[in-house]
Amino acid sequence: MFYEIAIIGTTASGKSDLAINVANELDGVILSLDSLCLYKEIDIASAKPSADELKLVKHFGIDLIKPDMDFCVGDFISEYQRAKNYAQTHNIPLIITGGSGFYLKSMLNGLAPKINDIKIDISDDQIWDLAMRIDMDFCAKFSKNDKFRLHKWYQIYTQTDSIPSKWLRENTSKPTIENLPIFELIWDKVELIERIKIRTKKMLQSGLINEAEYLFKSYDSSLKPLNSIGLKECKEYLDSQIDIDELKNLIIVHTTQLAKRQRTFNKGFDSIKIDAKNLNPNQFISQIKELNPIN
Repeated sequence: MFYEIAIIGTTASGKSDLAINVANELDGVILSLDSLCLYKEIDIASAKPSADELKLVKHFGIDLIKPDMDFCVGDFISEYQRAKNYAQTHNIPLIITGGSGFYLKSMLNGLAPKINDIKIDISDDQIWDLAMRIDMDFCAKFSKNDKFRLHKWYQIYTQTDSIPSKWLRENTSKPTIENLPIFELIWDKVELIERIKIRTKKMLQSGLINEAEYLFKSYDSSLKPLNSIGLKECKEYLDSQIDIDELKNLIIVHTTQLAKRQRTFNKGFDSIKIDAKNLNPNQFISQIKELNPIN
């Protein structure tokens, strides 16, 4: 029968492997939340499922566009609708998984109208002072150091001539998904770092440097996906700015920092916490069946 669940967690938490296990056992399909897996030719750096895994379980949200093409949250929601329609038509489960919590949050909270990027000619301190004067709802939720949200707040303010928090409440669409069971894989920080080290080593052994070299020869190196973790460090290595040991260490450090940001972001979800170290996949599948009985 059709139903939806989400499996989230930090990078290297094992959520993709678990999702494939679950989907294979329940004859379901997977929608990838990963913002890098959607690009063709970025395979190793994105930790994309292998060709055999993609044959084993049908995936959506993977290999949609080339690295020099644009993709926004609205495009992702369209891909979600495509995955949902497929799962409903075949009366099978849809498992949503990946590290890009922004996509999931946008579907759960609703989508705001697109605001154009504009040149900002005042300092972040000045933007914060302005927000403190007119929009305490925003200031109560976000940090002064959150540059992305601070700039987005100012762009909304300048283009709508409204208080951004109020404008967002009045103009954000209804949620795309409601009542979604969300399972979050939790690792001890030290154990997660060890997993990151192992994965980094495997990525390098699998040809990460060769993949990066091809991408930088084929596309503009300033493109956003080519400045993701794994590729930007390879660019420094290929430019002889760092050696192979520094390359490996930088990827580990930057991935660990990403995991910390993801862990913080995921606190915003109402999720069921799963002890990843002691996880028994069969027991987890049984837990899903209890929430969503299988006919």
